[in-house]
Amino acid sequence: MPHVKVEIGVLLARLFVKKQGWNETIKLFRGGMPLKRHWAYFRSYDNSFTGSEAVDWLHELLKRNHNFGPEVTRYQTLQLLRKFMKNHVVEDVKGRYGKEDFEDSGQVYRFPPTSPLKPLPQRPPVSENCDLPRLIRWDDYEELPQPEKIPMKSLILNSETWNKRHSIAIGEVHECKIIRRSDITPKQVDQIWKKMTIAHLQRVLGLKTMDGVLDPKHVNDKHIIHNVFSVNKTGIVIVKNKAEDMPYWVLSAMKCLANWPNGRETKQPMYPGFERDVLRTVAEYFQRLKEPLLTFQLYEVFVNILSLLQQKEVAAEALQVCSLLLPPANRRRLQLLLRLMARVCQNPALPPLNDTIATRTLMVQTFSRCILGSAEEVDLDELLATKLVTFMMEHHDSVLRVPSNLHRHVEDHLSHLRRVQIKYAGADTDASLVSPSYCRKISRAEFEEQRVSSSQGPMQELLEGLIADTELSAKDKRKRLKQFQKSYPEIYRRRFPTAESKAAVLPEKAPRLKPQLMLLTLKKPFQPFQRSWSFRA
Repeated sequence: MPHVKVEIGVLLARLFVKKQGWNETIKLFRGGMPLKRHWAYFRSYDNSFTGSEAVDWLHELLKRNHNFGPEVTRYQTLQLLRKFMKNHVVEDVKGRYGKEDFEDSGQVYRFPPTSPLKPLPQRPPVSENCDLPRLIRWDDYEELPQPEKIPMKSLILNSETWNKRHSIAIGEVHECKIIRRSDITPKQVDQIWKKMTIAHLQRVLGLKTMDGVLDPKHVNDKHIIHNVFSVNKTGIVIVKNKAEDMPYWVLSAMKCLANWPNGRETKQPMYPGFERDVLRTVAEYFQRLKEPLLTFQLYEVFVNILSLLQQKEVAAEALQVCSLLLPPANRRRLQLLLRLMARVCQNPALPPLNDTIATRTLMVQTFSRCILGSAEEVDLDELLATKLVTFMMEHHDSVLRVPSNLHRHVEDHLSHLRRVQIKYAGADTDASLVSPSYCRKISRAEFEEQRVSSSQGPMQELLEGLIADTELSAKDKRKRLKQFQKSYPEIYRRRFPTAESKAAVLPEKAPRLKPQLMLLTLKKPFQPFQRSWSFRA
């Protein structure tokens, strides 16, 4: 198979959906184009077709195809056939292609014997464990090195501290106070918005990685913040720098056309064809911009959405997220332009803006290249722009909203990071004096060892300290030991396995006499005294 040189093969290799549409169009064209015998250069050629026949047939095919739609023009079809000629999809009957132009005339062409299809890259399946941008965590506002082991200061519990800790467990809660965590800086908030926006876009597009589609270095976090929060009541972006906004005369022209006939200014001269001149004024402004409104850097991201247009809600959400990445001035122009296009198409009072083209088709053809375009010539570029712009115009109310799911997830994440903690007075050491700790995976044996040493060890020391405390009275000591026995029966049983071991630490209390026995004891000394004073006759 001869090597087919494609002018922008590197870019096409990244765009799955474009290559899929390219191959599908070629298959339909080669499989359905009627082939006949034609006379050229003093001889006949079988299985051939003229340029005009190819334009007629392919134009009807593209208008019926769901990937392109009825907005496709004859000129766009001719441009596509010229790209076919350049990429050796077709050739003239002398075998020439590449430098030759395809003509909409009686020139005779044929299909080459080799396959012009381009290989499709395999899109990896979406994985739940895909590598997403790392977000700021609860305790890592700064990138800190993670050592393997950090020495932790042991907590020494005396009887007073233990009483405060234990009283919380049994319901006697002491005074508490609220401690705020370290404040999140505005720069960190911007980075969170950027990373979560890119991660959300990756999930919506169904991609395992954004490599070759979007470079995070080209994403400005300030643009995202501005597009989310600096909007008016109708959701239109407010541009702080008036020099970046559209000129007043353009806004007036757009307002006049969008609100026709109520938008006409009384001071403006009215004449037949006035509305067409207003549209031409608006179109000239957008066509003279240095780059399309969706920018060259985000071209590949928006083209990837073409594969999702059959799923309206998914495509709308993808466009919502992508449009947040635009510069605020571009997003404002896009919002106003799409609203103008939709109102013009839906306004029955507006006179026809073209004698031969329907208003809806005219709007898409006039502004599609102003909205989406590549810095370099790309196969199907104009047709792709027509398809995407048509979808955005028909759903302009939803595709340029701030995505509610993304907004809620970011706010929940920020709220979690700003959440306060409650600290009981005297129940623990000062949090500001404790070094930060880190989590690492350990084995089950290490877990059991740490569980025993970290929980039972300090409790045993606490029990010994309670036994050896000479400042406590015997009554208070018995009360504390009873509480300890109730809370930690296993440790208490190991320390006092028998009654003798407990008696060695605490002497037994003297038994209390019952009231009846006390009365009998008091009466016994007086009985002899009563008999000694008895009277005898």
